[in-house]
Amino acid sequence: MAGGIDQGKIAIIGGGIGGLAAALALIRQGVDVAVYEQAPELKELGAGVQISSNGTRVLYALGLGPAIEKVGVIVAGKEIRLWSTGQTWKLFDLGAVSVEHYGFPYMMFHRGDLHAVLLEGIRAAMPDAIHLNRKCVGVSQNANDVEIQFESDEPVTASIAIGADGVQSRVRAALFGADQPEFTGIVAWRGLVPRDRVPAGIKLDVGTNWVGPGGHVVHYPVRGGQLLNFVGLLERDDWRVESWTVQGTRDEFANDFRGWHADIHACIRSVDVPYKWALFSRPPMAAWTRGRVTLLGDACHSMLPMLAQGAVMALEDGLVLARCVKKYGVAAEALQRYETARRERANRAVSGSAENAKRFHNPDLAHAAGAEAYVTREWQEDKVKTRYDWLFTYDATGIAI
Repeated sequence: MAGGIDQGKIAIIGGGIGGLAAALALIRQGVDVAVYEQAPELKELGAGVQISSNGTRVLYALGLGPAIEKVGVIVAGKEIRLWSTGQTWKLFDLGAVSVEHYGFPYMMFHRGDLHAVLLEGIRAAMPDAIHLNRKCVGVSQNANDVEIQFESDEPVTASIAIGADGVQSRVRAALFGADQPEFTGIVAWRGLVPRDRVPAGIKLDVGTNWVGPGGHVVHYPVRGGQLLNFVGLLERDDWRVESWTVQGTRDEFANDFRGWHADIHACIRSVDVPYKWALFSRPPMAAWTRGRVTLLGDACHSMLPMLAQGAVMALEDGLVLARCVKKYGVAAEALQRYETARRERANRAVSGSAENAKRFHNPDLAHAAGAEAYVTREWQEDKVKTRYDWLFTYDATGIAI
């Protein structure tokens, strides 16, 4: 294609967790990769991310075990708490139990720490793979290669291209046209609480879901237990900005959760900087791939943060993609094989996360008596296994491609 600069056989647009995982997996297969990121520097926002055993399996397969063990937190388990009284139910055990049942640990990370581990792995193996200040504005292709256009740089060509550019993907728009996300009616808050400001009633060795009518709160330790990642989600219809970088106020945050347990409000008062964003849903996609271009992670299967699988699905995508490239070559067939291997599973996770939103916010949770019966029914052991075992047992290193 005219005017192109060949910067690698495979171009990855987007340098988030999914894009970096795909890049590192491909580099481990000996493939020449170029990552194009629109930001002037590579860093992740200050938020937490949960990586269940199916995701840590990928990180260990990429040779990152020692690095993630330094920055991640292995929690003992997960628990459910009632929004008003703090009554507690065990959801499931993790820690050694996760390793015993699924082969790998369930870990909590500061998103920036996990991102840095992936970045260091790439720079150690292929120092020139990452190109910053490259905002993609479009892609085009012919029978032989792909051209990626940027806002303020010359276009580049590659044999195949991967759109890992998030929920507002420009690559997706170029392939399939503009999407029409629907506001879910849920606004999310997030912030970090330093360990010395976490109230005594909050455990720092587990992940906790507080459930209530019309809302829920999730918190868990990150950065070696020095910080508590704190996220509150509430049904309200007056805020519709889909951005992770909008600052709110502690007073507004607290007002959204008025009437909730004192420990929740102690955390809200101690959050460093509260951010808020509106949750939008996108229907599962019937296709991710067109010719020599495909999508990965949130670009093709964004999901509500109710199943703790968004980043994990992107990790799985990256490893399966690399395996397909190794088996079928740097060619369109590899991309189609990757999509075939991944789409049904990822779309099931999209649906599962939407179902959990209803489960966490059920009106039966309004009063303690109804809540007891509801939680006992909805989180009985067999139902929990049905909802999570198919996720945690998945092996991206060995599934058929």
